[in-house]
Parts: sequence; structure tokens; C-alpha cells
Amino acid sequence: MLALSLTASCGGDDEKGGGDGDGDSGDGDIVLGDGDGDGDGDGDTGPYMLPESFTSTEMGGYKLGEEITDEAVIPDVPGMSGDGCGSVIVGLVRDFKRGDRDGGHPDFETYTGNGEKGIVEFELGDDQKPVHASGDKQFTTSVEDFNQWYRNVDGVNRSYLAYFSFEPNGGVLTFQSNAFFPLDGAGFGNEDHDHNFGFTTEIHTEFRYNGGETFSFTGDDDLWVFINNRLAIDLGGLHPELSDSVSLDDAAEELGIEPGSTYPLDLFHAERHTNASNFRVDTNLQFTNCNIVIDTPVR
Repeated sequence: MLALSLTASCGGDDEKGGGDGDGDSGDGDIVLGDGDGDGDGDGDTGPYMLPESFTSTEMGGYKLGEEITDEAVIPDVPGMSGDGCGSVIVGLVRDFKRGDRDGGHPDFETYTGNGEKGIVEFELGDDQKPVHASGDKQFTTSVEDFNQWYRNVDGVNRSYLAYFSFEPNGGVLTFQSNAFFPLDGAGFGNEDHDHNFGFTTEIHTEFRYNGGETFSFTGDDDLWVFINNRLAIDLGGLHPELSDSVSLDDAAEELGIEPGSTYPLDLFHAERHTNASNFRVDTNLQFTNCNIVIDTPVR
């Protein structure tokens, strides 16, 4: 579940429903504000409404966007304001063929287990992608195969924009899906499963560190969160639903962060095996840029 530390403003009904998704603060999209209700983006409060055409989840919702076929795309994000992010953060999801069949990716639908730390290096790569650590790993076949997870490779994966809408939840914003299958019926298809279980998720954003923030994740399978390009949460490998969290104050020295400055946050997730897909992020970070797409051309 993903959340902001500031309160939010939107218009419409007093219950979760469909806004028009055009990014206006009066159309059901959350903007940061000061709580005075004037819609100026300084902290106003109001009811949450799921943007139009989003799939509703336990908290918030998601929408699969257009397929990326040649080069990076910088999309318009519903709910963006001049003072920060709205309720929607954009990311990428990439579909892969199951590896237990000819022509599939060997890292998908081939492993089971209870997780493995240390699959990726502590420092994010220069291209803002995770770097596979040296040495043999229990849940990956090779560095070359791992490098395909978050890069477009023609014939190996298919890349789509994905939009995540976060819902206010007791002072934070939340995204929670107990059946996270954004690529059902898309990409290479469900491949004889009820859902499409072979995909990765990639999100890049920025936040202002004020002090007192936390970030938590619960889900399966692989999950790595980098803050200021340094590994903050490591839930790598195939595993049932697991949770981890980071207190930015406690980890400030290791992450190289100081209150009052803005830093990147990069999230990398993989769903690699049947038969469950859980995805939940919790944080009280104040996000300042929510439409970052770091992509590579199809090779």
C-alpha cells in the first residue's frame, strides 16, 4: 500500500466511485493541500474517488495503459498538480512467457521457495535499474536473463504503462490488491492460467524527506525498493506473501538522506509463479513527481 503524509482534496460523492480521471482537483483526483478546502493544492481534504476506467482493488485501484513499442513515453498522469502528486502514480509492467514451455523466459513459472536476499547489489545501476549481484543465486538463471526483467527486449517481453491510484487510509494513502493481475488477457496472454502470472512492475518517483517517514511493502514475489539509489527493502526471490518496512529516520545514514531534501524512490517487483499475486504498499512519504518513466528502447 502506498501513501502520502499530507491530506488530500477532491470533489464528488462521499464514497469510492468513478471520477472522470482528467486530473482536475474537483473531479475526484486527490491533490496535496493545506486543509482549507479551497482547492489550491496546499492540503485540502475531501472524499476519495477512483478515476474513471480504473480497476477497483481492496484499497485504491489500477489501470493498464498503452503498450510501449519503440521508445520512452512520458505520460499525462491524472491528479497531478503544480505542488506535487495527485492520487495516481505511473509505472511500467512487462509481460513474460512462462518458462516451463519452449520459448519462455527461464525465470518465470520455474521456481518456488521462501525468498532470497542479496540477488541485487546495494547500489542501483547508472541506468536506474537493479544490478544482479555476483555469484550463483537460488531463484535466477543468469545475469543476462535477469537484465531482461526491467528492460524491453523484443520477443522476450512486452511493456505497458500502468497507473496506480492510492486511497486515503487513516492518515496515509494506500494501494492494496490481493489479486494483482494488471496484464490479464494482455501481452502474451494468460497461457492456460486463470490469470497472467508472469510479469514485472517498475515504479520511479521522487519524494521530499521531512523526517518521520516510513515505507512498507507486503506481497509476492520479488520486491526491491531503492531510496536515494540505495537498497532499502529486499524481498527478493520466490516466496509466499511477505512484509518488510523501512524507517527513513533509522536508515538515514545508510541511505545518505537528510531532512529538507528531495530524493528518488525506485520500486521493482516481479510476479513469477502461480497461484497468488499480492501487492500492498504503505508509506507516509510526500511524493513530488509521479509520472517518471525510465524505459529502454525495444532491442
